Amino acid sequence: MRQGFTHSCYVLLAAVMILVGATAEETTNRHPLRSAEREAIAKRFREVLTSTPAPETQDAAAVSAHSRRGDALFFLKEYKQSVTEYRAMVKLNPELDTSHWRLGIALYFADQPKEAAEQFDKYRSFDDIDRENGIWRFLCHYRAFGKTRAANELLRYDKDDREPFPIVYRLFDGSITPEDALRQVPESLSATERDKRLFYTELYIGLLKTVQDDTQAAKKALGNAASRKWPRTAGFGPNYMWHVARLQFDELTKTDE
Repeated sequence: MRQGFTHSCYVLLAAVMILVGATAEETTNRHPLRSAEREAIAKRFREVLTSTPAPETQDAAAVSAHSRRGDALFFLKEYKQSVTEYRAMVKLNPELDTSHWRLGIALYFADQPKEAAEQFDKYRSFDDIDRENGIWRFLCHYRAFGKTRAANELLRYDKDDREPFPIVYRLFDGSITPEDALRQVPESLSATERDKRLFYTELYIGLLKTVQDDTQAAKKALGNAASRKWPRTAGFGPNYMWHVARLQFDELTKTDE
């Protein structure tokens, strides 16, 4: 009787573990945005393209139009067309080239990691403090040349940077784990500040796990990042990076189909 009872317990435990595993996978794969919201986002940016036709002039207004079109196309997953619009901005105003981080990200998503890395190298001459730029350069090198070269050529920074990037950057030099990075976001912060730091930490955990081909971990982190409230209303840069989180989540989901 004891043996039969023990066997029944193992069977029950196995069933529970299977159920928990399935539930965890379903949670990871669940999109952070409802389908109606995703369609509303797509509709909004299709309307931007309709209301902002390709410019025929070569003035400041044309640069702004290319910028709006580039963003809209990127958010609609038309990455190569987005690159074209961003490059049109630079052609009209070459001074924009060194600071054009959006072009670097669009190149990365357009599967042109070498060209993207070159763009982030240019940005280094514009801002030698911003570790976020160094992260994108690392991601590009990882995709273009592999883990070893990316690690060997990781940029080093001596000056202070905004939070949480001094901690987040250590993910990429391998000195801390994702769990360590998340634990170092203080609970004593205001709700807004904590949401901000968690967003960036989760976003870059997700992007790192993406290049490492750890798809489930990447989707979990990116899904959490895309669910955050702060980046959706915090202004242009954070909002752009919020779109990056949802787009990378979609790209990973697409590969599962």
